[in-house]
Amino acid sequence: MKYKAIIFDLDGTLLYTLEDLANSMNNVLKSQGLPVHEIEEYKYLVGKGMYNLAQKALPPEKREESFIKYCQQLMQEEYGKRWADTTQPYDGIPELLDKLTALRYKLAVLSNKPHEFTIQIVEKLLGRWKFDAVFGEREGIPRKPDPTAALEIAKLLNIAPEKFVYVGDSGVDMKTAKSAGMYAVGALWGFREADELLENGADVLIEKPLELLEILKDTSCGE
Repeated sequence: MKYKAIIFDLDGTLLYTLEDLANSMNNVLKSQGLPVHEIEEYKYLVGKGMYNLAQKALPPEKREESFIKYCQQLMQEEYGKRWADTTQPYDGIPELLDKLTALRYKLAVLSNKPHEFTIQIVEKLLGRWKFDAVFGEREGIPRKPDPTAALEIAKLLNIAPEKFVYVGDSGVDMKTAKSAGMYAVGALWGFREADELLENGADVLIEKPLELLEILKDTSCGE
């Protein structure tokens, strides 16, 4: 199989974003007089969009629909102030993107983070590289693990889904890849463990970003 394109998840795959997400949500909880969570706990709270993050972060007795949406809005405002405080590419990601660009692979980002944040963050922290598509959560488009947005990227790039490698750090990403008919690569440097990735369909696991090149070494793009 000669792969021609790679879709990357953003949080926990291209960028370490955990502290800024955790600090933002904890500030919201503090503002409402509610208990906060340790940063490591947020590895299991993030990944399914900000509504779900707010819902999971709140105590069970506070999960009324209107209050969840209120805290979601507060979270988006708080995150807008601090998303760049500690967020940065993982070690090896710049080198990987350099090599993939030199090899002429098409690159894309697909996140459950709100679309406006996804665009802003990619432009500021990953602006050195060309991404042919960058999508976050958009109104009217189901979020991952629904494959709709991944398949939209395939159509936009005019490349068959089976020619895509999908790299992500969560079970949600692996389900998205498999549902879209793409090769699922689990990133072990991210937020979740190997068991979750394998249980949700990972075709292969890699411990460091540059190991992706080993998977692609026998492929040639554009041919």
